[in-house]
Amino acid sequence: MLLNFEYKARNELEKEGRSAAPIYGESEVVCPNCHRTLKESQAESMLMTCICGHHFRIGARKRLGYMTDSGTFTELFSGIESDDPLSFPGYREKLISAKAKSGENESVITGTAEIGGFPAAVFSMDSLFMMGSMGAAAGEKITLLFEYAAENRLPVVGWTVSGGARMQEGLFSLMQMAKTSAAVRRHSDKGLLYITVLTDPTTGGVTASFAMEGDIILAEPGATVGFAGRRVIEETMRQKLPRGFQTSEFIMEHGFADMVISRIVEKETIASILALHCRRSPDGSL
Repeated sequence: MLLNFEYKARNELEKEGRSAAPIYGESEVVCPNCHRTLKESQAESMLMTCICGHHFRIGARKRLGYMTDSGTFTELFSGIESDDPLSFPGYREKLISAKAKSGENESVITGTAEIGGFPAAVFSMDSLFMMGSMGAAAGEKITLLFEYAAENRLPVVGWTVSGGARMQEGLFSLMQMAKTSAAVRRHSDKGLLYITVLTDPTTGGVTASFAMEGDIILAEPGATVGFAGRRVIEETMRQKLPRGFQTSEFIMEHGFADMVISRIVEKETIASILALHCRRSPDGSL
């Protein structure tokens, strides 16, 4: 018997005219939660989720492909890349490796797109690029995006995934928390909407800044969300933390997120929120 989750995935698939039939000889993925083996096409048909509800980690560009209307994404600030301001040993080599592994120039992609027909400024962080860590370049791209959105009166929708501030850039990285937060505030002061979607994992300085500053905060199921790691907190507090601590479900129960939502219905949910908050003027602008 199919789970409701799979029924929903099949229905969404049929709407888009895509097939979930496996392809002979294709690669497989194993779910770390239920240990079920899925053909890659089957996982792709459910937006890289498992029948049990587990959400696989995905790249930033693939996520934008899933969550924005086809053909509407226009990338902005792609020329901004990380430097090595402290001449940190081995950092340049790590950057070269991260670019090769992720296929991206930086740990975040920024641009504009439509979601359910509504224009928005969007950003998506990439775990394949040094675990989505935030250096000066990532902070600059996000800041510029919020400034662009404020100037053009666009809502911002962002998908966060990060191991936190990038240690190889020291204080330059830590400064991005204040910098991005100031940009979020200026955008908010113009009465514009900011939606964040927390994905696995969202931690460190990103959690301590723009990830948790959205007007509406969504989270994917089972995502790790927090600042410091469990072991560090337990050693500092000298007490055991509850089960499920720092999961998206836990933070929602304690008021730090508004909704835990499956990737299958994420796009339509965001589109519904935009429809409620972003009224079009007669000339078509928001």
